[in-house]
Formats: sequence, C-alpha cells, structure tokens
Amino acid sequence: MTHKLTPKAALFLFIPPILWAGNAIVGRIVAGQIPPMTLNFLRWSIALAILTPFLGRLWAARQSLREAWLRLAMLGLAGMGCYNSFQYLALQTSTAVNVTLVAASMPVWVLVIGRLFFAQKVSKRAWLGAALSLLGVSVVLLQGDLRRFGDVALVPGDGWMILATWAWATYSWLLSSPNKAQAAVGQDWLVYLMAQILFGVMWSASFTAAEWTLPVILGNPEPQILWDATLVMALAYVAICPALLAYKFWGAGIALAGATTAGFFANLTPLFAATFSTLFLGEAPHLYHLVAFALIIMGIVVSSRKRG
Repeated sequence: MTHKLTPKAALFLFIPPILWAGNAIVGRIVAGQIPPMTLNFLRWSIALAILTPFLGRLWAARQSLREAWLRLAMLGLAGMGCYNSFQYLALQTSTAVNVTLVAASMPVWVLVIGRLFFAQKVSKRAWLGAALSLLGVSVVLLQGDLRRFGDVALVPGDGWMILATWAWATYSWLLSSPNKAQAAVGQDWLVYLMAQILFGVMWSASFTAAEWTLPVILGNPEPQILWDATLVMALAYVAICPALLAYKFWGAGIALAGATTAGFFANLTPLFAATFSTLFLGEAPHLYHLVAFALIIMGIVVSSRKRG
C-alpha cells in the first residue's frame, strides 16, 4: 500500500495529539485518586460500553475476525493494554516535563522498531525529520533555555514511559502493515476498533488484577479509589476523547500516511500539553511556542517528502 501525507491525512493525525495532551493532564490530576492500571481498565471498559449498540456489527464479522485473532490480540495489548497503563503509571512518580521529554522520542522509536521488526527501510529524510521534531519539543519543554537541562532528574516513571513509547510504536506499525483483520472488516473502522478494545479490556483486566493482588510490584502497596466528581469527569473524558475519538482518527490517518509520518505527528502531544498547562496557569504564550511548532511541522514535512 502506498502512503502519502494528504491534507485529509494531516487533519486526521492532527486531532489525536490534542486529545492525548488532555489525557496526560487529566491522568496527572487524578494520579492520587485511582491506581494507573485500574484507570486504564475503567477507561476502556467505559469505551466498550459506549459502543454496545454496535456490537451486532462485531458479531456479524466474528468468523473473519476469529481468523485474525492473534493480530487483534497484539493490537489490544500494545495500544490499549500497555501504552496508557504505562503512561498512567509513569505519571504516578515522574514529572510532566520528564514524561513529555521521554514521549518526544516517539518518532525515533517508530523508526527503530519499524527497521528491526517490520523490515522497513529508514531514509535520511526520516532521521532528519526526527531530529527536527525532537528539537521542537525540547524548545517547549526547556522554554527556550538550555540551562533547564540541569533540572531534569530521572525517576522510575521515566522508565515506564520508555516502555509506553515502545508499545505505541509497535501498535502504529501493526496498524499500518497489511493484515487479515483489516481486510475482514473493510472500511468498517468501528468493528476493527471494537475488536481491538475487546482484547484491550481483557489485557487491562489482567494488569488491574495484578495491581490489586500484587501491589508492591508496581510500587503502590495500598491501592485505593477515591471517588468524586473530578474522577467521574476524568473517566468520561479519557473514555470518549483520547480513547474512541483519537484512536479512530489515528487509525484513519495511519492508513493514509503510514506509521513513520504518523510518529512525527505524535510529537505534537507534548507541545499541546505545554500549551494547555500554560492556559490553565493563566500565563501568556511565548515566542518559543511558535518556534517549537515550526520545528515540529518542519520535521513532519521533511520526513514525509518523497524524492522527486
């Protein structure tokens, strides 16, 4: 399949980072109210419940999807089971700056995993685009001041975020490579997403069970849920916006542009997260936000251009 960055693909890939930026902020807000694996399990369980009226379409395609169960299980593990669980876990101990710095390495890991496990050739343009994109994110996170590098201290959460980026890079490549599951549902993206979520809920349930039965392993010896209006609204947001809507647009964008180009759009997430934080704090945007945005866009354009 030939991938190309069209205006339509760019729009599809532009929306998820906005919604995922909100997910990072919400995850940080409720970090002390709910264990990370439990948060992820409830997120996808609610998302699946919302899609209940459409389960008939999933049932109608059951024979074709059964033949592709292994690919669907891997998609559910990488994209729903691992990525957000590890991200929420990272937010328990790591600062927002550290988490977004680690997440900014996403384009590089997309290239590396594509080369090692999906037999993808990596062009010099792709590496250059990755470097520009990383530079843009660094400008925002350091607020244009290189001296801020000295304020970064690594904690266990940073390691969990590295695992999260690996999981998402794998998920993106699994989506972009031809497979029987996509062929089985054709253009019915909802059936394809529901099948992934179904496996994702099962994986998340197993992680949550471990979180409550073996809590010390994840560094939370006394897991608990503190219910209030904030947590309820947070669950509604993470189940609808960064889950259903973002995954729909991300899958559609990858189908058009490919995993490598999509990886650079993911780098917009920390930029939006920094912007949202600025708005919540009542601070005016700075010049470095514009510089960073320009660098990230340059990275996307450079990496997606074909030799002419």
